[in-house]
Amino acid sequence: MQSLNVFQSLWAMELRSAVRPEPRLEENVERIAKAGFDGVSAHWYDRAYVRRLTVLLAEHGLKAEGQCFPKTVDDLKPALENAVEFGVAHLCLQPDVRFRRVEDCLPLLEGWQRLGEEAKVPVYIETHRDRMTTDLFFTLDLMDRMPELKLLADLSHFLVGREFAVPVSGENHALMHRILDSAWAFHGRVASREQVQIEIAFAHHKPWLDLFMGWWEYGLRSWQRRAGPDDAVSFVCELGPKPYAITGPDGEDTTDRWQEALRLKDEVRALWKRIAPEDKIKTSD
Repeated sequence: MQSLNVFQSLWAMELRSAVRPEPRLEENVERIAKAGFDGVSAHWYDRAYVRRLTVLLAEHGLKAEGQCFPKTVDDLKPALENAVEFGVAHLCLQPDVRFRRVEDCLPLLEGWQRLGEEAKVPVYIETHRDRMTTDLFFTLDLMDRMPELKLLADLSHFLVGREFAVPVSGENHALMHRILDSAWAFHGRVASREQVQIEIAFAHHKPWLDLFMGWWEYGLRSWQRRAGPDDAVSFVCELGPKPYAITGPDGEDTTDRWQEALRLKDEVRALWKRIAPEDKIKTSD
């Protein structure tokens, strides 16, 4: 059966607080496991860190998404080697280059795709600001040249980058649907036209949450049609610390991001249960 894995970002566990100490890695992993997440998202290029983390994950029965930020084709190799040695659900690749011509991007994308296929590790290209995929239109141009390009959709960056008018037009929905039809995993946060991450606990932000839930529903339905009968899709709750998180005059978060991550986890799992018959999908309670 197809299944959904909901991960929690370890970056999002950072407090960056003047009054609260940072938890140890062991404490964060245990907290994530007890909260019912299926795994974590973490950097995957430092071998010593990955080894330490995978021991902790194994103790709690958790999976992992590995993140990497290559500038060249060969820069991907250390993360791939760690993925092969220690295991990973997939690699989330943020292309750390900013070319202005599609033609300059193609050798990198083709090289990363080739290395992932050789290593038999899924490698997905994340949509992200200040990366190769910073612009929605440029990313669509890349997809026109490489129709089989597999994306990891973080839609918050495109909403902020294009500052869609509200209500979002059918034309802009269609552009986002094109991205989602090539998405094989998702990073979850809710943005507005002006901020990349807003507080989903605030009632006046519900229209933005509803917008993103609609996009994620489309993306998950699209994935179900494209994926194999026993494949798993990953959704990462990635409510990052400041400066992603909005802070008050004291420099502290305006809401409890951990509680918002738990809410987002539950919202996405409830969505997953709604969009396919029970005999065709598997869920985690």
